Amino acid sequence: MKAVCWHGANDVRVETVPDPKILNPRDAILKVTATTICGSDLHIYDGYIPSMQAGDIIGHEFMGEVVEIGSEVRKLKVGDRVVVSSIIGCGQCRYCQHQKWSLCDNSNPNSWMQEPLFGFGTAGIFGYSHLFGGYAGAQAEYVRVPFADHGAIPVPKELSDEQLLPISDAFPTGFMGADLCNIQPGDIVAVWGCGPVGLFTMRSAYMLGAERVIAIDRIPERLKMAQEFGKAEVINYEEVDAGEALKEMTGGRGPDACVDAVGMEAHGMGLEGFYDKAKQSVRLETDRPHVLRQMIVSCAKGGTLSIMGVYAGFLDKMPMGAAMNKGLTFRMGQMFGQKYIPMLVDRVQKGEIDPSVVFTHHLPLEEAKQGYEIFKHKKDNCIKVLLKP
Repeated sequence: MKAVCWHGANDVRVETVPDPKILNPRDAILKVTATTICGSDLHIYDGYIPSMQAGDIIGHEFMGEVVEIGSEVRKLKVGDRVVVSSIIGCGQCRYCQHQKWSLCDNSNPNSWMQEPLFGFGTAGIFGYSHLFGGYAGAQAEYVRVPFADHGAIPVPKELSDEQLLPISDAFPTGFMGADLCNIQPGDIVAVWGCGPVGLFTMRSAYMLGAERVIAIDRIPERLKMAQEFGKAEVINYEEVDAGEALKEMTGGRGPDACVDAVGMEAHGMGLEGFYDKAKQSVRLETDRPHVLRQMIVSCAKGGTLSIMGVYAGFLDKMPMGAAMNKGLTFRMGQMFGQKYIPMLVDRVQKGEIDPSVVFTHHLPLEEAKQGYEIFKHKKDNCIKVLLKP
């Protein structure tokens, strides 16, 4: 089969690789009908995720048709059309039983690699380094789905691939970002980053009762989509100081909740931005925490910080004094896909939201390298790229 393989920073290639096989009786094999490039895939593309190996198949946001099932798969049959959570959960451990799927005790065979960094191991993720299990990714013609009864969710035939594909990862990540905010009537939510996850966070915040949503970015077409699709007020942080603008827009109070939909490669301004980029480039700092610093200072007293952008390691110059003395609550994590996916499919089926709006580019899998370059450099007004195997 054809698959997108990682060979180093900024080097992905579409290669012919062996077809996946059933390795465990709870596995299913999926023919991928649609996949996409996630913002967190760019961290791999840029070489910032440790434990990647040359030839690894990448990609974790996907859907398709079941073509083979293991002997212990009970909820699926060959021919089922499914959306698959990017997070792999066993369904049996304490964390899965409590709907905290990304903390699964059993789905990551390499959890020992995480213990020096995280203290404990977390769940496996498709195509996201050996640190998260070394699973083959889904930017491919076929993919093996472990614990298939828990990760592959059958979906209605009347909905298109474009409508369903974001429900694999970007939409539930955005919804969880809003859900962690503990939104109360009258709350103002600020969202850093107007990419797909940020856009879905904005809409989800309104679904959960936010009164106002304010979006922060610098790319004009993303800010426009934040206004039109996300229904947000917008701040271009290259034109004004985002922290000061948030104070002015909230009557001096600050937003009640702040969501990081950017992560470890946040773009900073001035000396601070140069400092972070320089330290990251020589690996003296794994992540650029510009957004986190700004959220801590900008958030209202007693507010909540929801962190959905991916971070890999260690941060520098964090204003923890502000966080502690303002009584802020930090909530974060890889998304609990299996918890949210059925509910989001239902909302799309009822016509409450059309997730397909985020796809601005459609490319065949063979043009994945071009897709990564377009997405990374925000070329041609790109918001999100759909790849068709």
